[in-house]
Amino acid sequence: MDSPYSRMDVVPCTLCKTPEASMYCEVCHMHLCKACEGEHLSDSSKKHRVVPVKQCQTTLNYPMCSKHPTKQCKHHCEQCDIDICTKCSRKHPGHKLVEILQNSDDKEEVLQTELQESEKSIHPNYEEIVSNISEQIADLIKNSRMLTTAIKKQGKIWQTEIGNIITNMETDLEEKESKHLVILNKQEDEIIRTISEITQRIADLMKSLHFKDVSKSRDAELRKKLPSEPKLSLSNLRPQEIHTDQLIDQSGSHLEQDNNVPTQGAECSPPDRSLLDVPRVIAAIDTGYEYQYGVACLNDTEILTHGNNNIMKLYNLHGELVRSIQTESKNHPSGIAVTMNGDIVYTDYKNGTVNIVKDTRIETVIRLEGWKPYNVCSAYSGDLMVVMNSDDDKQTKVVRYSGSTEKQTIQYDRRKSRPLYSSGGLFSTKYICENRNLDICVSDRGANAVVVVNKAGKLRFTYTGHPSTPKESFSPLGITTDSQSRIMIADWDNDCIHILEQDGQFIRYIDNCHVLGPSGLCVDSRDNLFVADDATKVKKIQYYM
Repeated sequence: MDSPYSRMDVVPCTLCKTPEASMYCEVCHMHLCKACEGEHLSDSSKKHRVVPVKQCQTTLNYPMCSKHPTKQCKHHCEQCDIDICTKCSRKHPGHKLVEILQNSDDKEEVLQTELQESEKSIHPNYEEIVSNISEQIADLIKNSRMLTTAIKKQGKIWQTEIGNIITNMETDLEEKESKHLVILNKQEDEIIRTISEITQRIADLMKSLHFKDVSKSRDAELRKKLPSEPKLSLSNLRPQEIHTDQLIDQSGSHLEQDNNVPTQGAECSPPDRSLLDVPRVIAAIDTGYEYQYGVACLNDTEILTHGNNNIMKLYNLHGELVRSIQTESKNHPSGIAVTMNGDIVYTDYKNGTVNIVKDTRIETVIRLEGWKPYNVCSAYSGDLMVVMNSDDDKQTKVVRYSGSTEKQTIQYDRRKSRPLYSSGGLFSTKYICENRNLDICVSDRGANAVVVVNKAGKLRFTYTGHPSTPKESFSPLGITTDSQSRIMIADWDNDCIHILEQDGQFIRYIDNCHVLGPSGLCVDSRDNLFVADDATKVKKIQYYM
């Protein structure tokens, strides 16, 4: 059976929308039916060239020049990575120009390879994933119910044990109370009798004084019988701090993340993909910034950039400016991200805020006191994670927010009781992203390191560069991850990208794509890597087969 992707779609007439167009104007790039062909040719403002659709499908279709709309681009400038017409070629002196026709066969072969891979590998693999989802859901529900039963059973055991402990404590308290009461009551009775004797003695002494009786006094005997003050007390109850982690350990029921079942918020991992031997630039977008700081994928067709002014720019992949967004405070943004809902988020280091762009409105969702935000990322759960610096530049931490509510703080390596991240101001800048396995990755330029912790904030590893790093010391800035949970790191001083496995093992560099001072990174849903560099360009790089 033919693949659904191998059949040619029927193209309607551009003018009258008749379901099937049989002709094509190569000058106007319009599909035409027989009825509209004559009307179109009657327009004498252009020299039309109308051919049968089948003929145009086998004829190389040169792109039209964006600067000279009537000229076709028959050359490609390899240095600038753009198609140019004959007039434009004069503005590229000394550049290597190749004929588009020369590369057409190679490009067609690449497209054919990609088509075969989509039909024979990618599409069947995704169909297999879809077919397994219902089974995974059933297993998940079954395992969840079994664990729920086990947890309830363990809870009842704990409740019984705690009830027994409380009952024993109450019984011990009652026994001690009874013993103390016996002692105190006995001593009280003895003292009351003695007081009665003293009262009588006082009366006798008064009588003796009245009658001048000089018989022997019993005061010395009563002084000897003077009892000591009773000092009995019950044991104090000193409540201890409850350590939840220890209780979980004692319960014997750790709920480890099941790598075979997707964690809430994360996506199913696609089939393993092989890296290209030679990564290649497939698009370059000039953003016009003097310095670029970051890039984020709004979707598969648009990217958001920011640099050394207060304007964020949204471009399509043709390099056309779609939208400009000025920050509310007129400060330049220190970091940008895109939420799971497609909203734009940016941090403002100077006024200590995290802001969200909704249509034409800008809302401040987080306002920090005593801290300044470096960068932000959107987690798979929908939370925002912000890496921030204290006002005195002495502390750095990562905080997870649900809306404006703080949910988690990550600051210290608990095993060694020391900070995870370096301190310092903007020159010690940090970027942040979340991996598909929910690890939290922070590039720390102040420490020349990348610090990766798990979802709970426990340190997994620190990467300080590869021994073969070419020129300067490791200088990490932008950081992102892809569908294979691989980690990409922009090395600013060495003009390259490091690729790591999710456990921190070095795989390779991307150092052949002429990225100069890379600062920002992001990856689209197809694992195309976008790199913002000091050459005021964002380059789209293909690094997977």
